[in-house]
Amino acid sequence: MRNPTFLDFFLLTVLALIWSSAFFNIKIATYAYGPVTIAFLRSFFAAIPLIIICRIKKIKIEAFSKDWYWFASIGVINLVIPFFLIAYGVQNVQSNLAAILMASTPLTAVILAHLFTKNEKMNVTKSIGILIGFSGIVFLFSDKILINENNLLSAFLILFGSCFYVIGGLLTLKITNKKNENVTTSIVIWATLVLFPICIFVEQPWNMIPRIDSTISLIYLGVFSTGFAWLLRFYILKNNGLVFQAQVAYLIPIFGVVLGFLFLQEQITSRVIISLAAVIVGIYIVRKGSAIETV
Repeated sequence: MRNPTFLDFFLLTVLALIWSSAFFNIKIATYAYGPVTIAFLRSFFAAIPLIIICRIKKIKIEAFSKDWYWFASIGVINLVIPFFLIAYGVQNVQSNLAAILMASTPLTAVILAHLFTKNEKMNVTKSIGILIGFSGIVFLFSDKILINENNLLSAFLILFGSCFYVIGGLLTLKITNKKNENVTTSIVIWATLVLFPICIFVEQPWNMIPRIDSTISLIYLGVFSTGFAWLLRFYILKNNGLVFQAQVAYLIPIFGVVLGFLFLQEQITSRVIISLAAVIVGIYIVRKGSAIETV
């Protein structure tokens, strides 16, 4: 791996901005579309650039190969379920809350990795980081200005959705011998296929009244926040490694809060700031704990 350059840090920042911008765009998409439709169109628009890239690079897409059940399973767990839960939850909470709740993903990953992998066990440092990070999440739920009895379930659904990202990541370890472009494209194809009939029968999208802003946000979510962001992530991973790319976790909740304020005029309460700080500190300590293991 090469030493990070200014361009590498710039691209990492761009990746964080693209991923964090997904939250307020999901919020805008909910103005006109239902959560299943949002999940389906997000997958559909993401599949287009990924398929094109595979064709250009002459990478075989194995979505319907003998390992189809792995791609289908990961597609449902890593895309279908979280895409739906997040879109459903964001209908009733601010997008900046979603950004902070989703930032708990690295913390959840440490717990599940300890339970289901052999070489990523918990240690004291990681445990402290997890406690601090999740204390920030718990504190966020005490903000009665933004979370109340009317949207409490929505907030929990977003938090629950983040867990499926982690579970999907663990399942992806089963097919690490395949090219990343092939794996991601195959997973997105299966997610699109699974969501299409559900979208048709559950929400009848032809009865919805489209809005220009919601439609633009949906296209952006698919092409950029899902498709292009994944390609950028792969580029950073390939050139700088997982440790460098993982630093994006610190930036996403910060950008998510700022973008929610700038584009949707969402409230930033003192509890939001404290919770955000606790989550970021927790992630940092967990990363330090992981670094200790590799020394």
